[in-house]
Amino acid sequence: VQLQASGGGLVQAGGSLRLSCVASGRTFGGVGWFRRAPGKEREFVAIMDWRGAYKRYTDSVKGRFTISRDNTDNTVYLRMNSLKPEDTAVYYCAAATSWYSGLKESDFHSWGQGTLVTVSS
Repeated sequence: VQLQASGGGLVQAGGSLRLSCVASGRTFGGVGWFRRAPGKEREFVAIMDWRGAYKRYTDSVKGRFTISRDNTDNTVYLRMNSLKPEDTAVYYCAAATSWYSGLKESDFHSWGQGTLVTVSS
């Protein structure tokens, strides 16, 4: 299983970015994005079942971030709008073998290398 994340960069507050994660090697039950801000623990951002029928977001990004998947090439996206300085973090994509509505971070067994998002004020 391989996950390759990209799309991070420097953006001003209020701007947008789209992160991409190419998944290969097997099928998955769920995929997700997590982030680790400087000096903080890694936290959940958004998860989705592989079909895209069920999505869940952490409260701080609801209405601003959207997780989606391209069915043609197994790429998972995180569209981030109205970015805030507190969104600054290394963002990781991850995959879980199975899916259930209460999927937790510990259920994710495969992780990408991370991509840095920096939001300036």
